Amino acid sequence: MAKTTRSDSRVARHGRVRKKVTGTAERPRLCVFRSSKHIYAQIIDDTTGNTLAAAGSVETGSDKGTTQDGALAVGKKVAERAKAAGIKAVVFDRGGFRYQGRIAKVAEGARAAGLEF
Repeated sequence: MAKTTRSDSRVARHGRVRKKVTGTAERPRLCVFRSSKHIYAQIIDDTTGNTLAAAGSVETGSDKGTTQDGALAVGKKVAERAKAAGIKAVVFDRGGFRYQGRIAKVAEGARAAGLEF
């Protein structure tokens, strides 16, 4: 029997989350991915498979400060881009990660910028 890695466990958790969370045209999915250095968020319409808005800590210039500050900036940036695309409400997909730390900060930043979920 093969040993399960942390990333394998995360992918399995994400699969369980994705069974319940789907994005529609009216309420797309805000998907978050966290790497060791950066964090990325994108808004996806699952009916067509299109990414409607995206942001990442690489582009926001959040290399100064803590990683949580960068995650907050990513949440605000993706919410601004979503509003520009005419999106008001989303469903949150934590990507198999725990809802704490940087993942929670992305959600907090998006809510602060006006997204509803």
